[in-house]
Amino acid sequence: MDIKSDTPNWAVDALGALAHETRLSVFRMLVKVGPDGLIAGAIAEQAAVPPSTMSHHLATLERAGLVRSVRESRLIRYSADFSGMRTLLAFLMQDCCRGMPEMCADLLGDVACSAP
Repeated sequence: MDIKSDTPNWAVDALGALAHETRLSVFRMLVKVGPDGLIAGAIAEQAAVPPSTMSHHLATLERAGLVRSVRESRLIRYSADFSGMRTLLAFLMQDCCRGMPEMCADLLGDVACSAP
């Protein structure tokens, strides 16, 4: 899917994917672990969700462009799609501040990034 050519519809899909407690939790988990991601079984275990249910959630996040998967032999490793996340955040913020960027200048100050 070309996200940029269909951004409003993609944004609705992405926000819909995140509008579920388990998927939001999994997405945040994958953002925290970074680009190396986690194998599906570890994600299911950490989220305390049965593997078959987790597969459904991960597929929803992947279709929404927020998660990527890579097959490693018999395992599937999932990671946050940081490009998709940036696209969604940029879409949400593109009309921010009514043309006065100084209103949003400290927005990242509200985000507490911490080392693992």
